[in-house]
Parts: sequence; C-alpha cells; structure tokens
Amino acid sequence: MMIALAGMTGLPGVIVPGGVTLPPTSGEDAGKIQTIGARYTNGELSLEEAADLGCRACASPGGGCQFLGTAGTAQVVAEALGMTVPHAALAPSGQPVWEEMARQSARAALHMAESGLTTGMILTDAAIRNAMAVHAAFGGSTNLLLHIPAIAHAAGLRLPGVADWAEVNREVPRLVSVLPNGPEHHPTVLAFLAGGVPEVMLHMRRLGVLEERALTVTGQTLGETLDWWEDSERRHRMRQHLRDTEGVDPDRVIFSPERARQAGLTSTVTFPLGNIAPEGSVIKSTAIDPSTVDEHGVYRHVGRAKVFTTEKAAIRAIKTKAIVAGDVLVLIGRGPSGTGMEETYQLTSALKHLPYGKHVSLLTDARFSGVSTGACVGHIGPEALAGGPVGRLRDGDWIDIRIDLLRLEGRIDMVGDGDQPAGPAEGSLLLAARTPHPGLAKDPDLPDDTRLWAALQAASGGTWRGCVYDVDRIVGLLEAGMRTPEGQTIMSGLTRPEGE
Repeated sequence: MMIALAGMTGLPGVIVPGGVTLPPTSGEDAGKIQTIGARYTNGELSLEEAADLGCRACASPGGGCQFLGTAGTAQVVAEALGMTVPHAALAPSGQPVWEEMARQSARAALHMAESGLTTGMILTDAAIRNAMAVHAAFGGSTNLLLHIPAIAHAAGLRLPGVADWAEVNREVPRLVSVLPNGPEHHPTVLAFLAGGVPEVMLHMRRLGVLEERALTVTGQTLGETLDWWEDSERRHRMRQHLRDTEGVDPDRVIFSPERARQAGLTSTVTFPLGNIAPEGSVIKSTAIDPSTVDEHGVYRHVGRAKVFTTEKAAIRAIKTKAIVAGDVLVLIGRGPSGTGMEETYQLTSALKHLPYGKHVSLLTDARFSGVSTGACVGHIGPEALAGGPVGRLRDGDWIDIRIDLLRLEGRIDMVGDGDQPAGPAEGSLLLAARTPHPGLAKDPDLPDDTRLWAALQAASGGTWRGCVYDVDRIVGLLEAGMRTPEGQTIMSGLTRPEGE
C-alpha cells in the first residue's frame, strides 16, 4: 500500500494502519506460538499443550501480530513518513480508539483534497530519512530494508543504500522495548499506550536526529505535530491508562536514550561483510541473545557449517536433532533467483525457543520474518544462484562470525576446511577454487512470473535497491544485450539461451 501511494505523487493519500491484535491473558504470543511444532518434536510440549496454546494465541480478531514484526514495523514507518494521522501505528485493532483513528484519517484525506496537499509533498528525502531513523529507534524488521528503498523509488526519490542505513543506526539508539527484541518483552499494544511513534520521536528530537520540517498528512510539519503531542491530553491519558490497567511504567516500554543505554539496549542492525558476503548482508544485531555477547559487546562464533538448499530440509534437521549447539546452519539458494527470496522464520523461531538455539548461528541469502531474533545473518550478497561465494560452502567448513554490537561492524568468513580453522585468506582461496554446491538449484516449482521478477530486480540493482523495477536501467540493459552477437542470435530465434 505504501509503495502504491508513493507512486501517486499528484494525489492526496492517507494510510490507515490496521493496528495490532491483543495478546492472550493466559498463553503465548503469536510469535512463540509458531514454534510449537519444533518444541513438540523436541519433547518440550505435549500434543494437547501445543493445541491448547495455538488456540489461545490471539485475544482479538484483525490487526498485525503482537510483536514488532514486519506488519507492525510497516505501520511505524508509515507514521514516520508522515502518511498517517498522529499516534496511529500499533493501535488495538477493532477497538474504539482504532475506529476513531480511521475517522480522523478520513477527515485528513478530505482536508488534503481541499487544500491541494498531495502525497508527493509528504514523501520527500527528509521523510525517508525520518522513516529510517524511527525504524532504528524501534528496532524494526529487517524486511523494511527492502520496503523503504522501494517506497523511495516509487516516489522518485533518492534510494538509501547500505552506507546510509549504517550511518542512521550509528546515530540513532534503540529506545523501544517490546517483543521480540526486549529486554522487557511487552506486546506492541503497550508501545501504543506508552505514546507510540510520537513519543519515540520526542526523544529523537532531543537528539537532533529528525527532519522536523517534513510535512504530514495533517498539513502540519512534524515539528508542529510533536509540539502538540508533548502537552496533549491524549498523551497523558494514554500513558496513565497503561499505568493504571497494566501496572506498567510507560518509560519502561519507550526508554529515554539515557535509560536505554543503562538497560543495555543496542542499536538495531549491522551489515557484515566478509569472503562469504562480499556485497554485504544484514543481521538484527540488537536481537542477539545478550548471554552470548562478551564484555566488549562482541558476538563471536567459530563453528562448522551444515549446509542446506531448502528450508524444509533445514527444519527437518532441527526436528531430528541433527543441528546441535556450536553449528553454523547455512541455507543457500533461497534468494530472489531461487525462490523469490522466501522468508525463513520457521528456522529462526525454532532456534530461538529451543534450549540450545542461542548457540547456533544461521547464514542465508534469503530473508527473515520481522520477529526473527538471534545470530541470524540474511540477505547475503551476491546470492548463491548469482555466483555468490555462499553457494560454494560445504558441510564441515569452518565459519568465523564476528558482530560488534557497539561499533555496528561485522564479518562472516569461511576460514578453512581442515581439522582446525585457519583464516579468511585461506578460506577465500578455497572458495574461489570450488564449484557451486551440488544441490544448489532453483525451486522446481518456481513460477515464470517469479523468475521474471528475479531477473528484472537483479538488473535493477537487486535486494539492496529494494528489489524494484528500474525501467530505464532494464531497458538500457536489454538494448545493450540485443546489440551483442549473443543477443542477436537469441532475437533471431536460431537457438535458445543456454540452460533453457
């Protein structure tokens, strides 16, 4: 929806977030519930317990999950872009406060039409920067690293790159403590009651990391909106309601920068490089289990690889206890060219909720759910089926993973295949001399339209440019290709491309 509205720069448009599902009064959140299969097969739950928990996961219909996954993060980003009315993201879906927000949104849309305010006036480079900053402050889903550049592309704006994301995450501390990141695992509706996006922005304003002149759909600037929010009756009423009904201090849900630092909240994402990921990768470093991080804020894991080419095979290995503490689980061929870049939440959730899971790392060219946590490195580039080194890993290879949660730096390297690990230089030589993994292949059921999407987004810059269609770039590449001898042969229909 945000991408569609972003392309309608000459029209008014307001986003009405779907809100969030309320948590059960007794039971487990919707993220943990998705691990009942793995926990059952590992003997941690009976079949009756699993069935009972699954039936009680959601206390209300509609809305996004009770954790800050991709749906919740997208709501937060929409508000940060100025595309919603104030204090809209993460409202309890279907409740009176959510219904009133919908009515406010309709009035805002009418006002935009009457005043000549358009989406193009809201979505600016400053708005994109604010969205990235609020994403960092909330500890949002890594999937928005794809979505925000795609929104920028649709709006005709500058696309943020890896360097921009790294800069923002160094400047902006994480301030929100909700599921799945913690350290206090509150459901996301409590973040709404604690003040939501505008409350977080008040802290960010004091840090000087917001573009306050950016417009919002109300017609006011972000700065004017925050001036209103700071002394509003709504703010004080919501925060008092949280204290009275839940017994929760709102300042323990949305922290000040000082309290966040004291509580050990770290910045959201890190972008590791290395001989496995020469183009980069991403890890939600703030969600690594703190007990596995040393006193200097560094996560270090040197372990043997166990390589899989399908998520189903990797899940089977977890359920049959073929994955043990100390392993590095590697899932390859699951990027855009292999599957359309599938989500691998079943792996990350199983590892999080199994007792040994925090001692297993995951590397993949696929993506994760927004609720994924742990030492899980995704978006590895180049992807395996595009010739990336990750596609030449084998069972038993030594992998060295180093993530500095304070400096937001990291490396993932193959460091040998002998009895003991060697170093990145030796690993690079071994990888360069190898052929791709023998099991590496596109999904046999991959639809033609997904294959076409994968090729076109690769021609447009790939995952780090939001998996978009850059028409000028695609046309340029097609025209250049058609002028080559190979292109002429294909165009003439004398032969088909190799592999077809």
